[in-house]
Amino acid sequence: MSVRTDTGPGRGRGARARRAAALMDRLDPATRHALRRVLTLCCLLPVLLVLARQAVRLPDQASLPAFYGITVLTGTLTMLYLAYTRYDDPAVRELRRRPRATEEFPPLPAEPRVSFLLAVKDEVHRIEDCVRSMAASDQPRTQIVVVDDHSEDGTAEVLERLRDELGVTVLRLPENVGKKHALVRACEIADGDVLVFTDSDCVLAPDALRRCVDALVRHPELGAVSGHCRALNADAGLLARAQDVWYEGQFRIAKAAEASFGSVSCVSGPLAAFRRDAVYNYLPAWAADRFLGAPFRFATDRQLTGYVLGQLWRGEALKRAYRDSPFVAGHDYPARKWRVGYVRSAQVWTDVPARVRPFLRQQVRWKKSFIRNLFFTGSFMWRRGPGPAALYYGHVLWVVAAPVMAAQHLLWAPLHGLGFLTLLYLCGVLLKGCVWGLAYKADHPGDTRWRHRPLMSLVSSVLLAWLLPYSLLTVRRGIWSRGTA
Repeated sequence: MSVRTDTGPGRGRGARARRAAALMDRLDPATRHALRRVLTLCCLLPVLLVLARQAVRLPDQASLPAFYGITVLTGTLTMLYLAYTRYDDPAVRELRRRPRATEEFPPLPAEPRVSFLLAVKDEVHRIEDCVRSMAASDQPRTQIVVVDDHSEDGTAEVLERLRDELGVTVLRLPENVGKKHALVRACEIADGDVLVFTDSDCVLAPDALRRCVDALVRHPELGAVSGHCRALNADAGLLARAQDVWYEGQFRIAKAAEASFGSVSCVSGPLAAFRRDAVYNYLPAWAADRFLGAPFRFATDRQLTGYVLGQLWRGEALKRAYRDSPFVAGHDYPARKWRVGYVRSAQVWTDVPARVRPFLRQQVRWKKSFIRNLFFTGSFMWRRGPGPAALYYGHVLWVVAAPVMAAQHLLWAPLHGLGFLTLLYLCGVLLKGCVWGLAYKADHPGDTRWRHRPLMSLVSSVLLAWLLPYSLLTVRRGIWSRGTA
């Protein structure tokens, strides 16, 4: 098992960046945050000038594409500003913005019991690295439970060997029940104050679990936190490298922006840590989730996060629906307005699809989860305040409008002799990708992989946008399959 590290000429520049960050950390909080705001605004100034110029011309243009382009660029700059000025890692220091009545949230023990849970099916070639990285965690008092959801490829034999060597608990199910049901089976025997999930194609840094737990202990108002994920197989090809840089931005910027309001909308599966009292009563609803009259079998990390974010408004109805379940009848935890955070220092790596067809299958699964969760989290996110609402519904607007804009610029415009409009659209997409790429470069001085980020923006707008209507039409189909090979 190996995890990619930065090497080459960029190492010296990275060391200088780390020294600069350490210097910033020695400043008092008010000075540090003021300096961060000034530096961020200076870095964003060129794009802000472009945006201002286009905004002034908007009344003359008066077109939907122009308005859409300005809106997307404004949203991107807003997320960058929030991520670099308001976000703090809750495992590193106490957050500056916290609820006034923190006593409403019961504190965790100083050294809580942790249940580290994993469900697996037919992962014989990858499961050993994952389980070994779980067992190598430096978090004390950790219970590791692995559920084999009726694998048929030799995974069970690997788990039996690891059970004897590492002392992990292995549950082997006699029939396939699906990932969510398998994880709920693990929760039936989990005795931790904190429940942590990972995926079978992931490898964790030794301190990743501890950092997530530390964040929850230091901040009782956090009901859940997400770790920071990158590609484990970034050297597998151009597509994998582009996804690696894309993952960095989705966590470092998008999740950091949401975390600045305590409302991360998706605690991602590679490393997802939940307080027991924030999620335990809702596990049966998660496992039995239905959508459009059919079982929704995808693991849907967004949906589990939604139960933490929205239990003040949706929790009682969910608990009444499953009141006979041991997860509800055994202990009824009061609904609270939990915050959901993101721990940048909790590093985890996941295998990403290296070929186009598995990549498209993964994207379809994610879009189906997005559609299903929109009807749940979208019904209450406005209640969490203007900041979280703007980020959430702004993202929804971008996703929903993307196929419309792609059709107009890539099909309608060329057919009507407006090729220049198509060119402007593609230039706008590349500009947005360059902004994200330069943010990556600022965080990783000397790392040339930032150049792959514009490519990912192009793939997203030209190819992935069409998957939303397809996902909507096929949303009732569901199988547990990763297909990242």
